[in-house]
Amino acid sequence: MTVKPLYALLAVCAAGCTQTPQQVAAAQQASAAAATDLAKELAGLVPGRSSTCMPHVPTTQVKAYGPTLVYVVSNRLKYRSDTAGGCERVGRGDILITRSVTGQLCQGDIATTVDSTSRTFSGSCSFGPFVRYSKDGK
Repeated sequence: MTVKPLYALLAVCAAGCTQTPQQVAAAQQASAAAATDLAKELAGLVPGRSSTCMPHVPTTQVKAYGPTLVYVVSNRLKYRSDTAGGCERVGRGDILITRSVTGQLCQGDIATTVDSTSRTFSGSCSFGPFVRYSKDGK
């Protein structure tokens, strides 16, 4: 194989990995929409200190806003974790599966997502720090 065909092959491969302007615009729009929805979800709540683990409390729902997961305990108490991405499909109805040996969800723990219809693996993410949001900020 000569050098020129190799460079051509590399150029074609690199071009296939590049996003089109429309894809970039769509991603920016989705990110902005997720940020707006997250702000609405946490409106009226005061962020507390960040912690490495979320205490074991019964949650009623888990919501995804882009790479951010919000665990809803009640309208007055929620926990936010900014993940490294990969669990966004929870926002579209996929099931979030977590495993814990300590009884708490902690920063660095890995969660997986499963399609709710086909029961097939759809993603995974690593939790970031957990921030408690409450009416009184405590």
